[in-house]
Amino acid sequence: MARDYYEALGVSRDATADQIQQAFRTLARKNHPDVNKDPAAEDRFKEINEAYHVLTDPETRKRYDRFGEDYRQVPDDWEQRVGAGVGGGRPGGGRVRYGQGFGGAGGINIEDLFGEMFSGGGGFGPIPGADQEAVLELTVEEAYRGGKRQISLDGRSYTVDVPAGVIDGQRIRLAGEGGRGSGSGPAGDLYLVVRIKPDSRFRLVGRDVSVDLPVSPWEAVLGTTVAVRTPSGEAKVKVPQGSSTGRRLRLRGEGMPNPHGAAGNLYAEIKVMVPPNPTARERDLFEQLAAESAFDPRRGR
Repeated sequence: MARDYYEALGVSRDATADQIQQAFRTLARKNHPDVNKDPAAEDRFKEINEAYHVLTDPETRKRYDRFGEDYRQVPDDWEQRVGAGVGGGRPGGGRVRYGQGFGGAGGINIEDLFGEMFSGGGGFGPIPGADQEAVLELTVEEAYRGGKRQISLDGRSYTVDVPAGVIDGQRIRLAGEGGRGSGSGPAGDLYLVVRIKPDSRFRLVGRDVSVDLPVSPWEAVLGTTVAVRTPSGEAKVKVPQGSSTGRRLRLRGEGMPNPHGAAGNLYAEIKVMVPPNPTARERDLFEQLAAESAFDPRRGR
């Protein structure tokens, strides 16, 4: 069984949405492959990302709490279709209980659940097809813009409507494109799990985007306005005077779009760059500055 999502995020089972988000942000910054070079960090990042998306969706979280790792096999409307009478067991039938320890319900008998759903309590009738998953790889810019995308899987072609602002681990549902049902049972759904390709320019944490902003020593000291690359193109950012390497400048709303709320932010992280091969005149000016300035970077003044 996969690791429990609550355990992966280090939160309790009654954690609020804000607590889950805060835990995700903390762990994502620590385990992002661009920051953590441990070979296992990428797998940990994917794990906490999946846990975050499941536990921040109220309906998906409810199914996960009830069925554990088998939550994907249970239709969204299982509560309406089954009602309160599921779970009684069948004479002579093996009872495989899923979800023990999830939500305190004592486990759910999947056999009883599906038997009730498909045949009104007496034997299997038409059986829906299984849901299936596939990976959809996108660049940061593709994820930012969204739009139509043509993909091929197992010899079949699909037109996928990618929402603007999808993030790593998000699932896109293609209704009826999963496994075939038996009898008159409907086909399952195909879920495309978004994987955003690593990018040397952009670092993503949730919907926030971080980029490096190289500046010269005089730009850092005197302040300036420079162009910075964002997933949507070029933007202008004001560098305050006296900026050192590591200072982060926030461009509100310039991160990944969010169709259900506020967009993420873009953070431009200053990196002061020096001339790699200074000319004689540049060396002379820097020597004059060294003789004139009382600034001590190791003391911060």
